Amino acid sequence: MNTKYFDLINQTYYFPQEEFTLNKDNLQFHNIDLMKLVEQYGTPLKFTYLPQISNNIKRAKNWFRNAMEKNKYEGKYYYCYCTKSSHFEYVMNEAFKNNIHIETSSAFDINIVERLMETGKINKNTFIICNGFKRDQYISNIARLINSGHKNCIPIIDNYEELDLLQAEIKGKFKIGIRIAAEEEPKFEFYTSRLGIGYKNILAFYKKQIQDNKKVELKMLHFFINTGINDNAYYWNELVKCIKVYIALKKECPSLDGLNIGGGFPIKNSLAFEYDYQYMIDEIINQIKIACDEAEVDVPNIFTEFGSFTVGESGGAIYQILYQKQQNDREKWNMIDSSFITTLPDTWAINKRFIMLAINRWNDTYERVLLGGMTCDSDDYYNSEQNMNAIYLPKYNKEKPLYIGFFNIGAYQETIGGYGGLHHCLIPQPKHILIDRDENGILATEVFSEQQTSEQVLSILGYK
Repeated sequence: MNTKYFDLINQTYYFPQEEFTLNKDNLQFHNIDLMKLVEQYGTPLKFTYLPQISNNIKRAKNWFRNAMEKNKYEGKYYYCYCTKSSHFEYVMNEAFKNNIHIETSSAFDINIVERLMETGKINKNTFIICNGFKRDQYISNIARLINSGHKNCIPIIDNYEELDLLQAEIKGKFKIGIRIAAEEEPKFEFYTSRLGIGYKNILAFYKKQIQDNKKVELKMLHFFINTGINDNAYYWNELVKCIKVYIALKKECPSLDGLNIGGGFPIKNSLAFEYDYQYMIDEIINQIKIACDEAEVDVPNIFTEFGSFTVGESGGAIYQILYQKQQNDREKWNMIDSSFITTLPDTWAINKRFIMLAINRWNDTYERVLLGGMTCDSDDYYNSEQNMNAIYLPKYNKEKPLYIGFFNIGAYQETIGGYGGLHHCLIPQPKHILIDRDENGILATEVFSEQQTSEQVLSILGYK
């Protein structure tokens, strides 16, 4: 009978997959022996596989290149990294090996940009797209960057007041963009995004504050669909509306030559994940070209701001099942040696689903379980599989330790969880390692941060 954990995965999904393979009884991720990591570093453990960052950037660039060639699209493509997904230096160092640009969302992002410039990771030809609601420090930092000669820094106007604030601090002429406030899906609690300026108001705003303003040059129209780039009527409808705004604005503003379609590429969250990236990009480029050709305006250069897509699939976390609690006739709780609230906050806060697989014991029989964290909070459990599939893992055996992995967690988790700070119930931040390959494909690992100590936590709390 097919009763082994391997049989379950093999008959449920196409397996093995590009990044997931099996070595006898143990799972491999991009040919990394995960049990060796456990044996070397222990658990709980977080890791970042750096090459996947470059891999995804190259994939996206290739898709856009193919789409533009196929559609005879004469504009250029600029890949921007959305820093808020992960600000860590190791992410930036890997990402900027690939001739990309950067999107910022807050004041301290500009300090990071300046460090990247000092170290030669970026230069004054790099586009710096400054998004977000801007107040004092952010405005000042943007102004400092532009005043230092970075002419490709483009603040995206989010509200009617920002242009005046920027003009007060920036010397000479500078470039700007305008963000469209997209209309949300009907299921949302509100109709229009809080970010940007409404569709119907953008042309009037341009004529009133920009058209005759010799200090500013409008270069970009920006929009972002909150639910991401999906093949559904809502996305295509919003895209068409944004293209119409671009065309109307382009006819009034010859300097406008950039359309920023934001981020929103999904990442793999299940072994059953299916998404035709090339088709979606082909269709986006095709729709923009058709509309511009019909209106007899030049097609725009295309900017994207992929964050999760850039870094998400590089990250993983490994936990040990410490104990099993049989709470009633049907519910068995497998308790991990960490907390979902603190180390995978997206699973708890927004029911984000990640790929979850056993690391070892694939040839053992399996059982249905629930997964719980070790805090005393009733919400500290992983429930994101419940609406899709039950959670099945190799049967708990006190004499045979079981390890599980969560994959493609590289975006947002560290910063949302408060990296280096206090965590719920004072659960320590786990050890984090970086994994890279040299030019010969040889793996190398290094510890980025050790697990938090009690002394570090007490110091933050003021216990000197």
